[in-house]
Amino acid sequence: MPIYEYKCAACGKVTEMLQKFSDPAPAKCEACGSGPLNKLMSQTSFVLQGNGWYVTDFKGGKKPDSSGSSSSGSGSSGSDK
Repeated sequence: MPIYEYKCAACGKVTEMLQKFSDPAPAKCEACGSGPLNKLMSQTSFVLQGNGWYVTDFKGGKKPDSSGSSSSGSGSSGSDK
């Protein structure tokens, strides 16, 4: 479940609430008992764990060896006329 932040219009207290997306917004401030509460836009955070991410596998690493069939001399380069 996501954590939402609400700010009281009367006292200015910011409250975090763990609630479902379908739950209604709280009507009253827990600190002062008045309202309304405004939902705040907050920054998200996440952690990339495991392999396959840029930071763990591709950042500053060696480039893959491209000596396969794609770079063989059989293709025309456009310089032959």
